[in-house]
Amino acid sequence: MKALVLHREGGDVIPAIEDIDESMLPEGDVLIDVAYSSLNYKDGLAVTNKGKIVRGEFPFVPGIDLAGTVVESDSPKWEVGDNVILTGWGTGEDRWGGYAERARAKAEHLVRVPRGMTLKDAMLVGTAGFTAMLSVLAIEEMNVTPDMGSVVVTGASGGVGSTAVALLARAGYNVAASTGTASAHDYLRGLGASEIVDRSELAEVPSNPLSKGRWAGAVDSVGGSTLANIIAHTMRHGCIAACGLAGGHKLDTTVFPFILRGVVLYGIDSNTADLSSREVGWARLADAIQGGAFVGVEEVIGLDDVIAFSEKIVKGETRGRVVVKVGA
Repeated sequence: MKALVLHREGGDVIPAIEDIDESMLPEGDVLIDVAYSSLNYKDGLAVTNKGKIVRGEFPFVPGIDLAGTVVESDSPKWEVGDNVILTGWGTGEDRWGGYAERARAKAEHLVRVPRGMTLKDAMLVGTAGFTAMLSVLAIEEMNVTPDMGSVVVTGASGGVGSTAVALLARAGYNVAASTGTASAHDYLRGLGASEIVDRSELAEVPSNPLSKGRWAGAVDSVGGSTLANIIAHTMRHGCIAACGLAGGHKLDTTVFPFILRGVVLYGIDSNTADLSSREVGWARLADAIQGGAFVGVEEVIGLDDVIAFSEKIVKGETRGRVVVKVGA
């Protein structure tokens, strides 16, 4: 079968498209014909070796998510012919991932593709979109309603951000999309953003840790000083869903927004989300797809293109979701 394989040579990681034997797949009670995967920022870091993503043994097949059809199952949960989604649980990090024509998985890690969603649709969403959906659910759980004010989305032209913009707009929120890519403005407005915020406005740690309230909520995939800025400008009882660290992992803030305004900083862990959260999230995503929320969000590439596109995604040169067609 065809696969993108990472090899360690000294201190370097070398990616290559190869034909490998199915016997090399890791253990698992379900065998899947992979139809589609996707290219996420984390995948780009793994393939280019610009981040310590892969924790498994080399050679290694990356790709943090996949969608495909069950061809063998030793589990009563799944039958041959079932269409399934795999995201998280160390896929593409600890365990071989979606950049191969077949994959083995643990039965309990799989989610059924919802009615009305195709395998391609599932990877139009992928880990990035599922993370965005969990972020929106967190904001709703904390009772931040559309009438309370705008919700800002950082990294808005990326995979998580663009999906969050579309989902929030569909849910009735006034969405402020933060981006440093001028060419993405029309694209983001097409997804439902009502305001564009230049990322430079949010890039510095504010001098006042409790600044004038500007946002009722946020979906932040940037972290660092951007997250510190958002915390300082979040309104009373607002909620910030923190789901990424593209701008850094350190956070310079104070307790004041949390104890004086009741601001909630809600961490999003899509990797080990429980089955109930996954089923709710994917069902909502299927509804959004059927409603046309993500039209124009994706670019489709082949497995042979992943290495070159990995360089592009880590440089911020991609927009929206990059879907990878893996199977024939």
